[in-house]
Amino acid sequence: MSILEKLRRFDAYSKTLDDFRIQTYGGATVTIVSITIMSLLIWVELNDYMTPNIEEELFVDTSRSPNIQISLDVIFPRISCDFLSLDAMDSSGEQHLQIDHNIFKRSLDLEGNPIEEPKKEDIIIKVKEPEEEKNVTCGSCYGASLDPKKCCNTCEDVREAYRERRWAFPDNPENITQCKDEKYSEKIKTAFTQGCQIYGTLIVNRVSGSFHIAPGKSFTINHVHVHDVQPFSSTVFNTTHKIRHLSFGANIDSETHNPLKGTECTAEEGATMFQYYIKIVPTAYVNKNNSIMHSNQFSVTKHKKVVSVMSGESGMPGAFFQYELSPLMVKYTERERSFGHFITNVVAIIGGIYSVASLIDAVIYRSVRLIQAKIEIGKLN
Repeated sequence: MSILEKLRRFDAYSKTLDDFRIQTYGGATVTIVSITIMSLLIWVELNDYMTPNIEEELFVDTSRSPNIQISLDVIFPRISCDFLSLDAMDSSGEQHLQIDHNIFKRSLDLEGNPIEEPKKEDIIIKVKEPEEEKNVTCGSCYGASLDPKKCCNTCEDVREAYRERRWAFPDNPENITQCKDEKYSEKIKTAFTQGCQIYGTLIVNRVSGSFHIAPGKSFTINHVHVHDVQPFSSTVFNTTHKIRHLSFGANIDSETHNPLKGTECTAEEGATMFQYYIKIVPTAYVNKNNSIMHSNQFSVTKHKKVVSVMSGESGMPGAFFQYELSPLMVKYTERERSFGHFITNVVAIIGGIYSVASLIDAVIYRSVRLIQAKIEIGKLN
C-alpha cells in the first residue's frame, strides 16, 4: 500500500456518492435558517470582540492633583446678569469672590433667546502707566469712603464705599455721576425683564467646598459672606433655573458624570433657596494605549426651601452647590479581548448550529418518509 493510500485511511470525514444524496425542500429551509442564525451570532461575537473589556477596581485615592475643574452651564430665566454673581469657597478657608475671569455671562430675553454676546470679566488688574495716571481724574465717593484719598471712579466703587460705611445706597442713583454715566437706572429696569446664562469652568482646590449663584453683589463684612441686592429685597428674586451641564474634571457625557443635565427647578412660592449636596467619586480611565484620563462621577441630593419672614426659614435665594470628595477612587481599565477566544467561539457557533441543524433535518426527513409510507399502504388513519 502506497503512502498516499495509507494517508487516505485517516480521513474521518468520509463522503457519500452524489448519486446516493437526497436533497429536500425541508433540508434547504433548515440550511437557510442555520446560515442566517450563524451569521447573526458571528456578527454579535465580532462586535463583542471589537469592544474592549472593562476591568473595574476600587482603591484608596492617593492622587496628588492640587486642583479640580468644575464645568457648569446654568440658566436663570427671570434675573438679569447684572444682578447675579457666582462665588466659590472651600473648606480650607480660602474664599474666592466673583470668580468670573473664566465664567461667561450671556443676557437672554424672557423666551430664553440670546440678546447680547457673552461677556467675560477679567480679574487681572491692569497696571497704569505714569502718563495714564496723570490724565485720570479722581471721582468723588460722596463722603462715604473711610479713606479720604480714595477715588470712586465707577458706580460700583461708590456702592463699595457705602457698604464700608454701612450706609444705604440711594434708590435713585441718578444724582451720582458715576452711576448716571454707567446707566445704572436702566440696569435696574431690566433686572426682572431679562434672563441670564452663566457658563464656563472654575479651578478650585481639591478639597470639599461649595459654590453658589445668587442675586446681588457679593462681598465680605467681618469675614462673613453676604450679598447686596439693593435697591431690591432678596425676596423679590425668582430663582427658577435650569442646569444644562455640571461636571467635575474631564467632561464625559454620561448619567454618572453629569446626572443634573437638563434639570429644571421652579420657584413656585416666591424666593426659594435650592440646595444640591454632591458626593464626588474620583475616577480614572486607562485606555488600551495606557493613556490615563482623570474625571469624577458624582451623586446628588436636592433640597429646596422658601426663604422669607413669613415662612420662618432663613437663607438666601439662589442655587447652592455643596460638594464632598470621596476618599476612594474607581479605576476602569480597557483590555483587548483574546483573539483565540474569539476564534473558539466562532468555531463553536458553526459546529453547534451545524450539528443541531443536522438533527432537525434528520427528524423532518424521517417523519416525512414515514408519513409517505403510511399513505402508500393506506394506513395513515
